[in-house]
Amino acid sequence: MQLHWHTEPLLLASLLLVGWLYALAVGPLRAKLSTAEKFPAVACICFYTGLILLYLAVGSPLDQLGEQFLFSAHMAQHMLLIYFAPTLLFFGTPGWLLDYLLQNKHTANTLRVLTHPACSGLLFTFVYTVWHVPALYEAALQDKRVHILEHWTMFSLGVLMLWPFLNRSQQVPRRSYPVRLVAIFLLMVGQLPVFAFLTFAGEAIYPTYIWAPRITDLDPLNDQILGGVIMKVVNMGFSLTILGTCFYFWARSEANDDPVI
Repeated sequence: MQLHWHTEPLLLASLLLVGWLYALAVGPLRAKLSTAEKFPAVACICFYTGLILLYLAVGSPLDQLGEQFLFSAHMAQHMLLIYFAPTLLFFGTPGWLLDYLLQNKHTANTLRVLTHPACSGLLFTFVYTVWHVPALYEAALQDKRVHILEHWTMFSLGVLMLWPFLNRSQQVPRRSYPVRLVAIFLLMVGQLPVFAFLTFAGEAIYPTYIWAPRITDLDPLNDQILGGVIMKVVNMGFSLTILGTCFYFWARSEANDDPVI
């Protein structure tokens, strides 16, 4: 086994272009876009760390491990694309920059609909579940174009799913605390069928991993179970963190609104 790093021009050029445009926006063009804002140093660190995680997810040897050898590596790759990279990109994108990009009313209205928890949550849960149907999952492993589509849909729908909780835009703002609490709870429930399907199947489901050379002590079934556990632990960790944060800030806002006696 020889692991490699991806250096496809399209992948590298896309990440470098996004990083360059972001640097222009928060640097030389910041005074034109938002005159009152200081240079967001912490946000820059978060944003570029998010871009690095994106590359590690799809360009590092993790991609080859997940594509050819280990289901658990593929699941870790998906968690980077769905949760970790989008979260850092949200933390790294100032609200004023998002508002500038959403000046067009049609764009803002469309995004407002797509990021409504009822829409983004259902879309993400449905697409994520469908990609784990054995025939589609195997198609993604065997065809690079389908694999790219799989990763792109998971990342983009992950961004839409997390938008109501993490973004800092005033044009398409976060949802109210009650809506966020209900939405994140339903998202946790929505992943239970996939988790149960992977963890309690009793046999390995995907032929690629059944016939793959064993590069660890994990047999195909335990590798699949580990992948399901990784999925649920990450989902629960993010969900419980968002739940706790929402409860805290909701309680604090209610306390601030109470009259002083």
